[in-house]
Amino acid sequence: MLEPIGLDERGEALYDALIRRTRATAAELAADCGLTPRAAARVLRSLVDLGLASAGRGRPVRYAAAPPDSALEAVLREKERALNGVRSQVADLMSLFRAGSNFAHPGDLVEVVSGRDEVNRVWTQMQRASRMQVRGFDCPPYAAAAGHRESNPVELELLSRGVKYRVLYDSSVLEMPGWLEDVTAGIRLGEQARIATGLPTKLAICDDRVAMLPLLRPGDDSVTASYVVHPSPLLDALAALFEAVWERSVQIRPSVPPVVGDLPERLSPDEEKLLTLLASGATDKAAGRSLGWSERTVQRHITKLLRRFGAQTRFQLAMEATRRGWI
Repeated sequence: MLEPIGLDERGEALYDALIRRTRATAAELAADCGLTPRAAARVLRSLVDLGLASAGRGRPVRYAAAPPDSALEAVLREKERALNGVRSQVADLMSLFRAGSNFAHPGDLVEVVSGRDEVNRVWTQMQRASRMQVRGFDCPPYAAAAGHRESNPVELELLSRGVKYRVLYDSSVLEMPGWLEDVTAGIRLGEQARIATGLPTKLAICDDRVAMLPLLRPGDDSVTASYVVHPSPLLDALAALFEAVWERSVQIRPSVPPVVGDLPERLSPDEEKLLTLLASGATDKAAGRSLGWSERTVQRHITKLLRRFGAQTRFQLAMEATRRGWI
């Protein structure tokens, strides 16, 4: 249990023996632990150095155990200070690493990962190594059954640990049944999600450290190979591309629970989903497929909403709903 503070198995056994005796000589502790007196003396010196014990002045030297609560707490604080010192150097070291790796070994800046299982393994590893945020473009093709997106259990785990996820979804996903419910569930756990039209490719960027870009050929229906991009001008360009598309995309927000006394003006869950889809650029057909409605049903609901809010166009309708904070 005490290995993290620098004690090996012998050190921990001898410390335990000293705690039980409170005061003892090296020979007494050596007998307790099955060590030679010389080996016990070496371990006791390390305990004194850590502040877990003190040595008397007499002969033979008698060692006394320091109170474990205060002594161990002091060691832990010192270890934490040392670790914080290392953390403070990470950003500087990364800057030096990028500067040194940008052009020193160009062949190492981009690698190709082949095989679906290997791609998934590297993708999972990239996410788990993230400390700040994961950014990505999400668009077809999907390796799962037609019409369904793959789930990402690692995202749910990292969101609970404070890692930020910012995901841009291609507008083509609007035609997938259940897509809005699936994404809304992620948003409620902390994902930031937006919609954009015509995303050029799938993309994942973990912190500013590594990116994954699928290697897709025309007609591919799943990702079986990917580029992995390490710190370089190319990685900087991919991050800049993400931020540029993010800025001009449409935000997706989860529904707002109705407020008692305000029910007549509030949107129903279906109306809110419909307006969110329309504001994201979905056609009547795509909105119908996502909601499980016919195009005629979609048009009927739109007409009803236009009358209800006195709007002349769908754009005005979406702006009014946005102004009220409903979508």
